[in-house]
Amino acid sequence: MSAKAISEQTGKEYLYKFICTSAPVQNRFRYANVTTQTDFQRLALEHPWLLTERLVVKPDQLIKRRGKLGLVGVNLDLNGVKEWLKPRLMKETMVGKAKGILKNFLIEPFVPHLQEEEFYVCIYAAREGDYVLFHHEGGVDVGDVDSKAQKLLIGVDKKISEDQVKKELLAKAPSDKKAILASFIVGLFNLYEDLFFTYLEINPLVVTKDGVYVLDMAAKIDATADYICKSKWGDVEFPPPFGREAYPEEAYIADLDAKSGASLKLTLLNPRGRIWTMVAGGGASVVYSDTICDLGGVNELANYGEYSGAPSEQQTYDYAKTILSLMTRDKNPDGKVLIIGGSIANFTNVAATFKGIVRAIKDYQGPLKEHEVTIFVRRGGPNYQEGLRVMGEVGKTTGIPIHVFGTETHMTAIVGMALGHRPIPNQPPVAAHTANFLLNSSSSTSTPTSRRKVPPENKANVEGSPVKKVKTGVPVAKASTLFTKHTKALVWGMQTRAVQGMLDFDYVCSRDEPSVSALIYPFTGDHKQKFYWGHKEILIPVYKNMSDAMKKHPDVDVLISFASLRSAFESTMETMQYPQIQTIAIIAEGIPEAHTRKIIKAADEKGVTVIGPATVGGIKPGCFKIGNTGGMLDNILASKLYRPGSVAYVSRSGGMSNELNNIISRTTDGVFEGVAIGGDRYPGSVFTDHVLRYQDTPGVKMIVVLGEIGGTEEYKICQAIKQGRITKPVVCWCIGTCATMFSSEVQFGHAGACANQASETAVAKNKALKEAGAYVPKSFDELGEVIKSVYDDLVSKGVIQPAEEVPPPTVPMDYSWARELGLIRKPASFMTSICDERGQELLYAGMPITEVFKSEIGLGGTLGLLWFQRRLPKYACQFIEMCLMVTADHGPAVSGAHNTIVCARAGKDLISSLTSGLLTIGDRFGGALDAAAKQFSHAFDSGMLPMEFVNKMKKDGKLIMGIGHRVKSINNPDMRVQILKDFARQNFPSSQLLDYALEVEKITTSKKPNLILNVDGLIGVAFVDLLRTCGGFTRDEADEFVEIGALNGIFVLGRSMGFIGHYLDQKRLKQGLYRHPWDDISYVLPEHMSI
Repeated sequence: MSAKAISEQTGKEYLYKFICTSAPVQNRFRYANVTTQTDFQRLALEHPWLLTERLVVKPDQLIKRRGKLGLVGVNLDLNGVKEWLKPRLMKETMVGKAKGILKNFLIEPFVPHLQEEEFYVCIYAAREGDYVLFHHEGGVDVGDVDSKAQKLLIGVDKKISEDQVKKELLAKAPSDKKAILASFIVGLFNLYEDLFFTYLEINPLVVTKDGVYVLDMAAKIDATADYICKSKWGDVEFPPPFGREAYPEEAYIADLDAKSGASLKLTLLNPRGRIWTMVAGGGASVVYSDTICDLGGVNELANYGEYSGAPSEQQTYDYAKTILSLMTRDKNPDGKVLIIGGSIANFTNVAATFKGIVRAIKDYQGPLKEHEVTIFVRRGGPNYQEGLRVMGEVGKTTGIPIHVFGTETHMTAIVGMALGHRPIPNQPPVAAHTANFLLNSSSSTSTPTSRRKVPPENKANVEGSPVKKVKTGVPVAKASTLFTKHTKALVWGMQTRAVQGMLDFDYVCSRDEPSVSALIYPFTGDHKQKFYWGHKEILIPVYKNMSDAMKKHPDVDVLISFASLRSAFESTMETMQYPQIQTIAIIAEGIPEAHTRKIIKAADEKGVTVIGPATVGGIKPGCFKIGNTGGMLDNILASKLYRPGSVAYVSRSGGMSNELNNIISRTTDGVFEGVAIGGDRYPGSVFTDHVLRYQDTPGVKMIVVLGEIGGTEEYKICQAIKQGRITKPVVCWCIGTCATMFSSEVQFGHAGACANQASETAVAKNKALKEAGAYVPKSFDELGEVIKSVYDDLVSKGVIQPAEEVPPPTVPMDYSWARELGLIRKPASFMTSICDERGQELLYAGMPITEVFKSEIGLGGTLGLLWFQRRLPKYACQFIEMCLMVTADHGPAVSGAHNTIVCARAGKDLISSLTSGLLTIGDRFGGALDAAAKQFSHAFDSGMLPMEFVNKMKKDGKLIMGIGHRVKSINNPDMRVQILKDFARQNFPSSQLLDYALEVEKITTSKKPNLILNVDGLIGVAFVDLLRTCGGFTRDEADEFVEIGALNGIFVLGRSMGFIGHYLDQKRLKQGLYRHPWDDISYVLPEHMSI
């Protein structure tokens, strides 16, 4: 949602902080907030004026006409305010149809004034600009200001002036107050623009001899502009509409939504209700709510919400568990139903999102069965068959009744089943598998197709011709044909999956060439990207700069923008600098409305058609599709979108446009063209732009419009029908009929889906459309039947002549998608059993990374997971960390450190220097851990006495690994060895091999004092004791880890820390190239070669 209401206190705070006007604004920041927790004594200390002035008190909870309702206390002292609050604070109150609790109040200074000093000011946004309303009589009795007030339109990108305000608005204002009013209104309008307000009303605005007083204020801001206005707005709290409580679960989902690229919405309507929904898609969520209310479930509908935009499995799980938690708190004697619905997805992997829902169902299976919950599922889209299979399977394994349906079932049929209005089929038809698009799908003859030929289109005159340069500000006629079989497009953004989908569509439509000429991606240099054209691979250029792409591809006339909401405005405005572009599709959702209106203005001036923002795009079967429109190839073929039909449609919702593809393909000969204009309040093109195009297109025989609550664009269709401008049959339905049944305002999934007046309701628009002559069903449930009836009538009149289907060419399935569907298998090139990064959370040997930190297993425990695939005991983790600490470094003289230092001083990088040092590790330096472990283990396991072991090694002429030190001796012990030895003996369950090695040390040191058990040897034998006795390994597993070199890894890891230290030390000391001194080299040359 974009336009969100803010509290009066927040609105006044912004006004007092940021308004710039010569008018003296009085009582700045003089307000105090009162709740049940308020301490009046402390409040008076913070606001001393409360004790000295007369006061006004009123609720600050988005309540309209508070004065009329007796909810304003006037001319009171502080004690009077307390008395006035007693019967009202935390009391339930009816405001219209909404019943709510008064819990938040605002106290302000009382302003004595005359009635003639009250004025009315309002600024609100419209598609064409911002309207400023002024009436010279304000206050509670102002009445119908729309008809009374003076109105001034400030067009998009236009400035307001005081002279303009005086002339257009202040004709009836008192002469002595015109100057101050004009200055204030100009300042107010600039504030409104700068802080991205969408609505700002002050009634009354009082102007006395002392200055301007803002008494009552209501305001909305464009929440999508948060990234622009954060520094001024701060952390904005958006209060819920009066009559609806703010629930922590709603805040939790809102937080998830803010952190996600997907869309997650939740509004609780009746937490005790028995009908709960979990619907995918902004448009679909409204349709399901409509149907529930139409079938009498309005009082039992518990929630409104939607998830869309390809949320991850974890995000879907979090969303689903929130719903399940809420619905299993209160029991209902009739049990409860959960409707998991949705239209046919364009790009969301249904199986992936359903995995999250299935996880949540498994977690809540006990409460779900206890509360007698029945679940109804209907979904379509990429991989939906697997999603439905998994959902049905979880019903069988948990015993929860789950009824599963796919695209063969009408979208809202499950609502009738859930509410007992229609029977539940025992065996629903089995849907085709996603992989079926590999096969020829022409065997189905149930849907007639058209024999008519599409009139040839003059590409040069219609599609390819550049827009003529005209005087700025003068609208230019837009092309009536947006796409043909020759349309070429640029794609802004590295959206390889969407581009591949477009190319596969092109191929299945038998286009001669790909529709995508190039990609624009500012974050890399120019290069080429590989894609598939049918069976073969092709290269498509990627440009860093838009100008290069336009220059090298002059035949391009469409740009598809996948730019983010932050960059979409700038990139779109840049695109319109190139006359060759006639159509722009903006996919991003959440672009501030002020930016969108500037795009619309520029597009109108340049004759560019804009589809979006907040859209999936559009499709012209047999010719061209935008991005992910139409979904996967199986849906393209199932809905016969590879060739033109006779029906053109326009919708706001992207998901619902795909549902229309399905409905139209099942009831008619298919789609001629379809456009989803987007769910924002101000889409780049409106319904009539496309409906009139369809009217003028010979190939279109009937038109379908799926409107929705909010806005008045549908009335233009009514007008065009009445005036005879539209003569083709129009089937129209506006979704959102449930809104009039709710007691409080509900903001639906689309930003524009909110009625600001009675004429914007879906009910009013459906009535007007029917009266104008459009074909309007009784509900969305009947939409398909009405479309079929109109189509059949056209066939019977000979307007449409059915014909046999022409099979499309087959397109091979991508390997990655075939693997996702489980259709193929291939031997893996690698196997791993220690780490998995593919899911929502990184796993170490099966242990989630969050659990790694919660358990505080430390570095030793982490190493245990990654090296040994075990959760080791605490003492074992501690011993590993001690080993790393004692092996970290042993001075610069040892060979590894020496090599690292020489390499660093030669100017090499960290990795090269570290590698140079590590390569010296072996049996002679540091790599004796494994060898020592093997030698001592073999001797001990063979039953050799320590003396026998020493004698045998001497006889074989072998060194005992782990014995001996160049510096340390029995008289100068190595404290590292002592520390580890003491720890092992105190904490290990057994230290047999360590004890054996120490007996060997007694023998070797008796011969030579430096033949001690060194740190390598001690770690080697102690680690064998650890592996064998900690309880986590079998004897064979413990021996295998020694054999494969795990113990040397301890030294390598520990000493790497020291080597890095030496590298950084040399760089910090800025040491130059090292050259070894001559006097430290003994030159031993043959005699005849000597100098």
